[in-house]
Amino acid sequence: MKTLIHPTAVVHPNSELHSTVQVGAYAVIGAHVKVGPETIIGAHVVLEGPCEIGARNQIFTGAAIGMEPQDLKFVGEPTWVKIGDNNLIREYVTINRATGAGEATVIGDGNLLMAYVHVAHNCIIEDQVVIANSVALAGHVHIESRARLSGVLGVHQFVHIGRHSMVGGMTRIDRDVPPYMLVEGNPARVRTLNLIGLKRSGMDSSELQILKKAFRILYRSNLTFKDALEQLELLGETEQLQYLRRFLLLSQMSGRRGLVPGKSKPGVSDDS
Repeated sequence: MKTLIHPTAVVHPNSELHSTVQVGAYAVIGAHVKVGPETIIGAHVVLEGPCEIGARNQIFTGAAIGMEPQDLKFVGEPTWVKIGDNNLIREYVTINRATGAGEATVIGDGNLLMAYVHVAHNCIIEDQVVIANSVALAGHVHIESRARLSGVLGVHQFVHIGRHSMVGGMTRIDRDVPPYMLVEGNPARVRTLNLIGLKRSGMDSSELQILKKAFRILYRSNLTFKDALEQLELLGETEQLQYLRRFLLLSQMSGRRGLVPGKSKPGVSDDS
């Protein structure tokens, strides 16, 4: 079976396209681009390399992937975009290569990036993440699996967004979003658990009850951050609690952005 390439597309002879790849009208595919089976590349898409794209992705009209990073530190060193399988990359999404020799901007599997999303250099998006229209991710943002970002929001560089979290639309995210939480507003605040997302993920009622207790300890008590973490340990050793404690601790380390606060200032909500 021959690769289905529209006659108006421009495909560099050094690119590697699986025989089942489809390429739409006026698409441009540069050298050092590798595309896996059954991926569909829409009209006017631009792919530059080095760039690796896996299987069964659909890239819609006008997306630009693998372009040089918008970073003054970049001096032409070899960097990558690496995209996994089964992703939907909608109209006019931009995904830039990384800064730093050998580094990569990485998109995992099963993600939906809606129209006009921008993914800057050195970002990592894990699996089954949904990012709505016109979201801009600055450099070095890390979004963990099953997170949900609503439309028209910006994420500061080096921010981590925890798994199963939800960020409301038009929110400015300049600090780490804890896992399992719903964050929204200006300024951004942790409002409640992402209960709908957690239920949809298949989390059972006993696990949800423990996370509800953890939320009250972190965001509805007068405990200090240290004391709140100690109280979390008393709730048990579930996988979710272990991960939550680890995320909270890592957010306090040098080089991290700290945590989005809650509605009030006790405990983990403290802005200091």
